[in-house]
Amino acid sequence: MLTVQNLHKAFGQQVVFDGVSLQLNAGDRYALMGPNGAGKSTLFKILRGLDLPDEGTITFPRGVRMGYLPQETADLGEGTVLEETLAGEGEHDSESLPERRSAEAKKILMGLGFRVTDFDRPASSMSGGWRMRVAIGRILLQAPDLLLLDEPTNHLDLASLLWFQEYLQRSKSSILLISHDRAFVNAIAHGILDLRDQKIFRYVGDYEKFLACRVMEQEQILAAYKKQQREIADAQEFINRFRAQASKAPQVQSRIKMLEKMERIEIPPEIKKISIRFPQPTKTGVKVLSLKGIEKSYGDVKVYDGLDFELERGQKIAFVGPNGAGKSTLLKILAGVLPFERGERVLGLNVESGYFSQHRWETLNAGRTVLQEAMSNRRMNPDLLVRTVLGTFLFRDNTVFKKVEVLSGGEKSRLALAKLLLDPPNLLLLDEPTTHLDMASVDALVEALKNFEGTLCFISHDLYFVNALANHVAHVDQGQAKLYTGNHDDFLRLSARLSSSSAPSVGPSGGLSHSNSQKDVPRGGGPAWIKSSSDDLKRLREAEKARSKRRKKLNERIRELTEEIEDIQGQMGSVFIQSDYQKLMELDLGLKSRTKEMDEARAALSQEG
Repeated sequence: MLTVQNLHKAFGQQVVFDGVSLQLNAGDRYALMGPNGAGKSTLFKILRGLDLPDEGTITFPRGVRMGYLPQETADLGEGTVLEETLAGEGEHDSESLPERRSAEAKKILMGLGFRVTDFDRPASSMSGGWRMRVAIGRILLQAPDLLLLDEPTNHLDLASLLWFQEYLQRSKSSILLISHDRAFVNAIAHGILDLRDQKIFRYVGDYEKFLACRVMEQEQILAAYKKQQREIADAQEFINRFRAQASKAPQVQSRIKMLEKMERIEIPPEIKKISIRFPQPTKTGVKVLSLKGIEKSYGDVKVYDGLDFELERGQKIAFVGPNGAGKSTLLKILAGVLPFERGERVLGLNVESGYFSQHRWETLNAGRTVLQEAMSNRRMNPDLLVRTVLGTFLFRDNTVFKKVEVLSGGEKSRLALAKLLLDPPNLLLLDEPTTHLDMASVDALVEALKNFEGTLCFISHDLYFVNALANHVAHVDQGQAKLYTGNHDDFLRLSARLSSSSAPSVGPSGGLSHSNSQKDVPRGGGPAWIKSSSDDLKRLREAEKARSKRRKKLNERIRELTEEIEDIQGQMGSVFIQSDYQKLMELDLGLKSRTKEMDEARAALSQEG
């Protein structure tokens, strides 16, 4: 499918790739990982022939068709949504009837959230996010042999993302993708290609297995580094002690040459979670906000007609539901940034709301630097805290001195989010906050928001982010917003336990279907609408909590055993040199015992899932 051999690429003095080799076979699906600036997008450009390597070769088998989805811009013409989706449908499908291709295109577009009435709309009249969905539809319809996907989930909501994810799982295409969405990566990729230190390293398994392997590698490198440092210190001490003695001159020279020829081990950057505790807001009363009888329309389209909705202190609510149901509209009404025709928005005691969306960066001061803008709030945060937070949101080193006016849209979005969290209101409303973040930054944001003491409402297509944060789900559809306890996975687990005769089942779109007619069941939007008793949810959460405790205990024991095994192995080396075979036998018995316990603990951990 794809062979890369000894790729070398540099921009001036900056070397991006040095001897990179890669083999991608038919059916392979890998996520390309690496820090910002490591060269992921450069590699995609080279694979597509838009840039040339300084050295090395790239080989595709004859007839291989490659499809590419860029991160931000969709190359569309002046046709309708349907016409642009069909554009580029190649000769490989020339035997298919046009009607069949058109029907498949419409099916794909509907899965991506388009309505039938959108098919004849000019694609150029739609927003950038919807044009990107047209581009996704086009590339899926082409069904190339190799798909290069650069942050493909950025412009999707949760419902369309789940549909897209399932479509790719059924696809026969090989896939190489760049994505910050951990759940999406785990669902699509069979392995990880880690781009670091100008090389590519291959790992089989999901993102969590990749992290575990990297940690183990670093522990091994650290152990080798410490051993080498001891050898260097011993050799240097010998040289210093006996340098002046003629009788020791040969040994001294031998050690000097050894040190000169020694290839020094360098400690790689640590893989670790960035831990930040953001400032906390003032405390509110129990009742945070109430919407009463809200009516909201866009032209002739009525979104809400008599909507009632309440927020209480400490709730972390994920808004889910079908595309176009009004999730973003509700979030803006709660934030007080969108007017409505009728009804009442009542704030509770001491409540201050703050709203963030990907495009809410117009309030930034273009003339300030990133650091100046981040520090311009009421809090007067310490410089170190501000710099650390900016680093979490990918503004590192000298980039904090860039002017806001030269930042990209994604950079401005990240800066607006960082600034909001450096002086957080006690009612935080976030619309797709993870779109321009990498995985480490998403982890840091999750941990910070877990500790957030105010009330949080958010929309996100990142399933990992939703499940990690939400303690409630609000299903928005048909002018209503119904609140349920738990996160997205709670409802999935519950639906799996209910009988097929009385419960919804997961349908091909990632939502739920039901064999019986139920007039009160909302359309689409996933499993959040399941009505169940609080006892069922309580039992599920208690079982999950117990399982989490068992996993934590097993992981702690595995870490302890790893340290004990390494310690015994270190002792065995010294004892062997001393020829103390009795002690060596005792250590060997201890090693076998701990190795057996390690295997049992890992097996138990595997059974826990």
